[in-house]
Amino acid sequence: MLGLMQNHPLMISGLLDFAARYHGDTEIVSRRVEGDVHRTTYAQVQQRAAQCANALDALGLTAQDRVGTLAWNGYRHFELYYGVSGSERILHTLNPRLHPEQIAWIINHADDRMVCFDLTFAPIAKAIAAHCPGVRHWVALCETGALPADLAEAIPGVLSYDELLAAQPTRYAWPVFDENTASSLCYTSGTTGNPKGVLYSHRSTVLHAYAAALPDVMNLSARDSVLPVVPMFHVNAWGIPYAAALTGAKLVFPGPALDGKSLFELMRDEGVTLAAGVPTVWLGLLNFMRDNKVRIPTLQRTVIGGAAAAPAMIRAFEEELGIHVLHAWGMTEMSPLGTLCSLKNKHLALDKASQFSIQVKQGRPIFGVDVRVVDGNGADLPWDGKSTGNLLVRGPWIASDYYRSEAPSPLQDGWFPTGDVVTIDADGYIQITDRTKDVIKSGGEWISSIELENIAMAHPAVAMAACIARPDPKWDERPLLVVVKREGNTLERDELLKFYEGKVAKWMIPDDVVFVPAIPLGATGKILKNRLRAELTASPQA
Repeated sequence: MLGLMQNHPLMISGLLDFAARYHGDTEIVSRRVEGDVHRTTYAQVQQRAAQCANALDALGLTAQDRVGTLAWNGYRHFELYYGVSGSERILHTLNPRLHPEQIAWIINHADDRMVCFDLTFAPIAKAIAAHCPGVRHWVALCETGALPADLAEAIPGVLSYDELLAAQPTRYAWPVFDENTASSLCYTSGTTGNPKGVLYSHRSTVLHAYAAALPDVMNLSARDSVLPVVPMFHVNAWGIPYAAALTGAKLVFPGPALDGKSLFELMRDEGVTLAAGVPTVWLGLLNFMRDNKVRIPTLQRTVIGGAAAAPAMIRAFEEELGIHVLHAWGMTEMSPLGTLCSLKNKHLALDKASQFSIQVKQGRPIFGVDVRVVDGNGADLPWDGKSTGNLLVRGPWIASDYYRSEAPSPLQDGWFPTGDVVTIDADGYIQITDRTKDVIKSGGEWISSIELENIAMAHPAVAMAACIARPDPKWDERPLLVVVKREGNTLERDELLKFYEGKVAKWMIPDDVVFVPAIPLGATGKILKNRLRAELTASPQA
């Protein structure tokens, strides 16, 4: 017997229609690549997304054609999110921080038919256009008449996005189709081998948006002003462009200005209540606010994910700036949310130190995500907060395979292997101790690089730290600490190593420290440990 409920497929277009109908005057604020601050509303975005869909029809793009984007977080990119997917095409967000050759490879592998790009990325478009024969239309995200002459010469037939939209009607009959139809595509960073495509569906995206808005997750509402620092080209900005529409929250897009000063000013001026991004971005904001002794009175909480946040950073946001940190974990293959750290009712009576020991963990699974921790043989390990093993996940917004992959499905008996090494406590809180590829194996014992990094980050003279394995003829591997000093500090090797005493077992303390002017970061703000290993551990130490 089936239930007697109406059958309405979960459509991405439905999110925007809802926001326009019930939150039509809520603002969407963007700092543009042109340098100014642009203001629009959900109602106006709905009209422009309809014009976008009509333009795709006029250009001959068919259902399921891929439309690539090389763009910062902004209102035009937001319109494409809905105009492309809502009209049954597939939005393919491209990471502009990758090497041009890699971007071209991804475009060709995805078989993109159109690529839309901010003028900031015009040099990339010019460099790769001739190497992407399948792309029929190149569209610059700019105003009518603003196409640079050299761009038009380099890419014959290049179009202006605003001019393209201006010729189209502001209404569009959004098609209704199977909710499992593909909606968007995002490729992994590809630190090893070629990037892999993760293909999301309308159903998975809408379910993920519901989950993101839950009180124990991002706790989004129409009273919020949300600034996603996490790029829209990376896992759909952690689903915030969808979850904001679902709740009617104000959106504030930072564009290309991601330095501490620019983020602070935009958050302050737009009354931002929630922001989301990776630890390296928040370090810049934290240092700016510390150095200038300023606060953002409206900013209540920040979601930190993408990499483990150091306890020292979480403590600084909480105690110095009065900003509650929501520690999160996920993956491109998970749309990306998997866990988020919020306390349970029974934790509220605990002292601050005990609460903090929970808050520094990556959190517990949200509804829609199931987890297991297993040993090397695939046997389940106890949830005791001590047993360390490999994390497996499953759920309705978790990938079952990679796009156009020739390899077998990555699933293990229906579970996706995350590559993370974790413990899980009795309440389901996950603590990531390392990535499988980053754990340091010394004398048959595992050393967590994240734990050693967190200790270094607690030293007041350390701006950034990474810990990598260095080959050792006796112990196989030993930890090497790589550190960027805070400006004006004269921290020395022995002082920093002494800082570890009493915090970890002596045999876990790094053997050495290398001070560097900067630590290489990947396209999404993660530390590139593979590059550090290549540069600093070329040969075993005697």
